Amino acid sequence: MQFPYELRLGWRYTRAGRATRRNGFISFISAVSMLGIALGVAALIIVLSVMNGFQTEVRDRMLGVLAHVEVFAPGEQAIPHLEQTLREVRAHPEVIGAAPFIAAQGLLAWGEDMRGAQIRGIDPALESQVTELASVQAQQALAQLQPGGFGVVLGAALARSLGVGLGDAVTLIVPSGQLTPAGVMPRMRQLTVVGLFDSGHHDFDSTLAYLHYQDAARLFRLEGPTGVRLKIRDLHQAPEVALQLAATLSGDLFIRDWTRVNRTWFAAVQLEKRMMFIILTLIVAVAAFNLVSTLVMTVTDKRADIAILRTLGASPGSIMAIFMVQGALAGFIGTGLGLLLGLGVALNVETLMPALERLLGFTLLPPEIYLITTLPSDPRSADIVPIVLMALLLAFLATIYPSWRASRVNPAEALRYE
Repeated sequence: MQFPYELRLGWRYTRAGRATRRNGFISFISAVSMLGIALGVAALIIVLSVMNGFQTEVRDRMLGVLAHVEVFAPGEQAIPHLEQTLREVRAHPEVIGAAPFIAAQGLLAWGEDMRGAQIRGIDPALESQVTELASVQAQQALAQLQPGGFGVVLGAALARSLGVGLGDAVTLIVPSGQLTPAGVMPRMRQLTVVGLFDSGHHDFDSTLAYLHYQDAARLFRLEGPTGVRLKIRDLHQAPEVALQLAATLSGDLFIRDWTRVNRTWFAAVQLEKRMMFIILTLIVAVAAFNLVSTLVMTVTDKRADIAILRTLGASPGSIMAIFMVQGALAGFIGTGLGLLLGLGVALNVETLMPALERLLGFTLLPPEIYLITTLPSDPRSADIVPIVLMALLLAFLATIYPSWRASRVNPAEALRYE
């Protein structure tokens, strides 16, 4: 099979050239350019994969406490026609679990310590259908919540900040007060700590307190649960499921999915990913445009060859194509090496990290400081494909000027002193 001579000459110029000191220097610069592209592409893939891994890890820990979709009544009132609402949401084909809940705010006090808390009244028998926390870690603790027992399950961080443990009695202060001869006084109730949970997410562990929903309804003077929490088959379909339920549920109800509850956090993560992509792209751009200097030196070194090709009938377009092929091949090789290196590290980062820690002699993510002590990695084609295309495009753009300059070489001038 005969390839076009432009392609064959371009490939020859890419891989050849160590006969002279000058050609050897040009080959060295070309190799450095390819290495720079490879390192830039690998860095982009590794960094974005690790950021995806952290995002997935934090999201999964959030969803260990949060539901995929929440249906609730306006004004923090009891949801009307609870049983009808439960039947309607369970009829949706994507819903695999539903549980009523009460959401309120309160103050927990023990001795002289006092902390604000998110009070969540739940049905222990149904909560495992909607959250991983209830179905795995705190199932036994939540099972201790009995109606009328006024027990409470606290987040581990909240319990530590109050200095309480299992069996201790804490005082819940409800914001809505009661009228007495001395004026409006806050209502208080002693609760017994019957369990602790650790979701791995500090924001929840330091603020959440679980009660039985019947006890919560009595404390906050509600007629029943204020909402229903749902779990669906595919968490990524939560916005679509929420919209469908909004169109089918009867009554005046509000619906929100987990992406809206944590919109600020996810927006911040996406902004960080974009900024890291832009910053690391500059590394690839610098390496790609090093090809400009490489090709300019190659054109200067090959002026006699260009002149001979022109006298043999090669057109300026063919000369330009030769050097564009050379630069594009260098970019392709560098991008390919970077892709292999990046994927190799991204897919094995959890194995490489302990080895690196042993080599350096210290822990990169100390457990007493960070909630996540390993580097999770999640390489995604949605990130990798744009990185590869961007690197190839930059390499191609870097070849245009030197190739155009080669096509403008005057054969008579080039051969005058040969």
